[in-house]
Amino acid sequence: MTKTTEAIYEQGVLRLLEPMSLVDGTRVEVIIISSTPTPESNNPADILAAIAAMPLGEGVDFSGRDHDQVLYGQQGAR
Repeated sequence: MTKTTEAIYEQGVLRLLEPMSLVDGTRVEVIIISSTPTPESNNPADILAAIAAMPLGEGVDFSGRDHDQVLYGQQGAR
């Protein structure tokens, strides 16, 4: 299951803003994206590190060789 929701960090605990249909003890993976900018979040190196840490999408492998086909479909392919 993949679900996006908002939470508030209070006293060391993330409190979800909407209920989840999870069984107690279920392990989940959490990706933190703060909606409150911090001074250090404007540093280009930090921004690039955050982008690099994002999970890669699953699906078709892509290379520059496939550029036209991905953008334009079979007609654009050489």
